[in-house]
Amino acid sequence: LALSFSLLFTLFSLSSFLSLFEEIVRESDTNHDGLLDFEEFSQYLWAHEKELRLMFHTLDRNHDGRIDVGEIQHSLHNLGLDVSTEHAIKILQSMDRDGTMTINWNEWRDHFLFNPLHNMEGIAHYWKHSLMFDIGEHMTVPPEFSQQERQSGVVWRQLVAGAMAGAVSRTGTAPLDRLKVFLQVHGSSSRGINLWTGLRGMVQEGGVRALWRGNGINVLKIAPESAIKFMAYEQIKWLIRGRNEAGTLRVQERFIAGSLAGATAQTIIYPMEVLKTRLTLRKTGQYSGIVDCARQILRKEGVRAFYRGYVPNTLGIIPYAGIDLAVYETLKNAWLQRYSKGSADPGVLVLLGCGTVSSTCGQLASYPLALIRTRMQAQASTEGGPKLSMVGQFKHIISHDGVPGLYRGIAPNFLKVIPAVSISYVVYEHMKKALGVKS
Repeated sequence: LALSFSLLFTLFSLSSFLSLFEEIVRESDTNHDGLLDFEEFSQYLWAHEKELRLMFHTLDRNHDGRIDVGEIQHSLHNLGLDVSTEHAIKILQSMDRDGTMTINWNEWRDHFLFNPLHNMEGIAHYWKHSLMFDIGEHMTVPPEFSQQERQSGVVWRQLVAGAMAGAVSRTGTAPLDRLKVFLQVHGSSSRGINLWTGLRGMVQEGGVRALWRGNGINVLKIAPESAIKFMAYEQIKWLIRGRNEAGTLRVQERFIAGSLAGATAQTIIYPMEVLKTRLTLRKTGQYSGIVDCARQILRKEGVRAFYRGYVPNTLGIIPYAGIDLAVYETLKNAWLQRYSKGSADPGVLVLLGCGTVSSTCGQLASYPLALIRTRMQAQASTEGGPKLSMVGQFKHIISHDGVPGLYRGIAPNFLKVIPAVSISYVVYEHMKKALGVKS
């Protein structure tokens, strides 16, 4: 696992470097021959240094040759992005190499010379960089956008890019997700089934296409869930701090807003979660499609069946959101304080590492509730299985499988994290370029 993470991070780092180099070559290649010679490169550096000097003087409001915390905050405020003093200090410290808590021209130039940013809007977006990856689990807290970004349509282009990345990612890891659901639902009867035998059994029962059962609706629910969560998050954020955007939300406020937004989205799209579980577990010929599955559930079990398992699902958002966000913020801030001398932004590598670790911790905390939710969703489809409440399911699992039974299926769930994040990253970056969203 450690080797896989190391390889993954190396690939991300190389990908980011190549992307940066390609952009520099594209801008510097004045004769359009696809090559970058010394004269073109020198001309690019000379022109870019002039742009950086102009941006430096724009930030340096008192013309003392140094940029301080207040000047960073003021500049970002003028661009419609309000940041806290604490955040502005972290931005400054990432460029302050002499420890004076100010940035001189040399520090500014050295930091941005090989980064093709040409205006303060680009610098501000670079400082505010965020990723929207979806690996099929809860996306705890949506990223925050300024009023200008919302009005320009950047928000929805980001959401579309994130939805597309999530769709491709979920499709690529669907066999592992189906195996996880199978192990969750069948519990002790699935003992002795490993990754290979589980996948082979699915293929034998329904062919290779059986590995992707339930993936269609799993992909369909991404867009509405993301949109509802974002809109709910914006409204809850407004209720917490009022109309003015005076600084970003504190960690505990983001936790509350993110949890409530997640609960709102889950409440609205939860019937699709039930359909996804039933379609994932279906046998060959049991349902002809999503509509037929919904019709049979409604006829045989009634409307309430579409919200079976809702309580443990909603309760699971709280530990997942709290631990995921707390671990993510702690890891990111610890890295910034210790290693941020060379970058004003943690970068893709660090953000992916923090996100992967925090998501793993969140899953460990909330997985028993997710397992109970899945079992309750699948109750009518498991022949001879007990029809139990949330507490009843918990007691049944402990008595038959012990504490390890609460984590049955977590192995394939963790195995899909690395490929899911990898696929999401590649698709997300390409979709942003296609939609005109600058990184």
